[in-house]
Amino acid sequence: MTFIEDDSLASATISRRELQDLVREQLQTLLEQSNLQGAKALLVPVQPVDIAEAIEELPSTMQAIAFRLLSKDEAIEVYEHLDSSIQQTLIEDFRRQEVRDIVGQMSPDDRARLFDELPAKVVTRMLAQLNREERQATALLLGYQPDTAGRIMTPEFIALKETWTAARTLEEIRKLAHMSETIYYLYVTNRSRQLTGVVSLRSLVVAQPDQLISDIMARDIVSVQTGTDQEEVASLTQRYDLLALPVVDYEHRLVGIVTVDDILDILQAETTEDIYQLGGVQTGDDSYFQTNLLTVARRRVVWLFVLLITNTGTSAVISSQEDILQEVVALAAFIPLLIGTGGNVGAQSSTVVIRGLNTDEIRIREGLRVIRREAIAGAFLGLMLGVVVTVWAFVLQGSVVVAGAVGASLVAISVLASVAGSSLPFLFMAIGFDPALMSAPFITTFVDVLGVLIYLNLARLILHL
Repeated sequence: MTFIEDDSLASATISRRELQDLVREQLQTLLEQSNLQGAKALLVPVQPVDIAEAIEELPSTMQAIAFRLLSKDEAIEVYEHLDSSIQQTLIEDFRRQEVRDIVGQMSPDDRARLFDELPAKVVTRMLAQLNREERQATALLLGYQPDTAGRIMTPEFIALKETWTAARTLEEIRKLAHMSETIYYLYVTNRSRQLTGVVSLRSLVVAQPDQLISDIMARDIVSVQTGTDQEEVASLTQRYDLLALPVVDYEHRLVGIVTVDDILDILQAETTEDIYQLGGVQTGDDSYFQTNLLTVARRRVVWLFVLLITNTGTSAVISSQEDILQEVVALAAFIPLLIGTGGNVGAQSSTVVIRGLNTDEIRIREGLRVIRREAIAGAFLGLMLGVVVTVWAFVLQGSVVVAGAVGASLVAISVLASVAGSSLPFLFMAIGFDPALMSAPFITTFVDVLGVLIYLNLARLILHL
């Protein structure tokens, strides 16, 4: 039964992707034929997020034309799903009224995110075109530090009073629902606008009409302050299975909420950043194909320069051990094998630890325990791989002594790599840096240098040279 359900799900996923590709191809064909009515009819049943994806794949000359085929309400939704670079391009083509209609109707947090990407002169001009209420809401969010709860929150929420009855509250929700981004969680404030409780829509619906909010609200509230890092906001939302998280200022006054759609964007952005750092690449907000190759190279070259310089350490170690290599030339053949294996072992340990730290599965106070576990795991890996390598080295060189030196070195390098890969992320986190900066390329280079040093000195000891 499970296999049938999995196959059905896969088929549905494939069909949806094929449908998206078909829409994109047909839209471009209709626009090339100047069949605007046909293109407009094609987009009517399509979801806004799929329309945004189709527009992004169009040639730049057709993007504005396709966007203007949408109705006003649909255009607002589609615009919020577009990549920031395309949003900027369309803004330059918008007339004054179009900016007011589309940007003015965006949710404040999405509008603030757009303004973050635009040049200051464009932002000033667009702020002037918004009404007073929209301008104040946007300026409020832009006043907070980037990547904090205050910057990503929306001030569009419904605040309740403890003295209201369930019947009155439902009536207020009917009046104000269109002004709030979500009504599944409703927050209760006192006269000073301080957060005192939370009520779920379900609790409100099943309550008696004359029951007071103070009797049905939950007083144990999970909230964050405006200066809380967005990664912590996402972590709390995920931990407590929330659909929205209230944001308070330093006087505990409710100023906004962060909704689950924003949390998903944060998780994607933070995961992308960590993956880039693990690969030794500087992060960027633009999508791959919308970034010019010079920018791509610039983001990658920084770490490569660092690794280029640190790799000279390996050359220096080999140069300092020329005498033993000249004495036993066969040792040189196994250097790539040993440092490659050591680098991979270190990369595995660092990846596990960095991911555990980012998901709070591993805490910094557990550092010694984790390092010890990884050292033992490295020893097991070294023993398993060492036996194979020793036999292989003997087959290739026919020397028991050389084979023993290679096998023993692999065990030592595996332990070293595991300890380095697990301890260095803890060190970075302890001094206030993102552990992902201790990326796999850096640890690989670190292990290369020490691995060669261990191998050649261990060989010297075994061979009595």
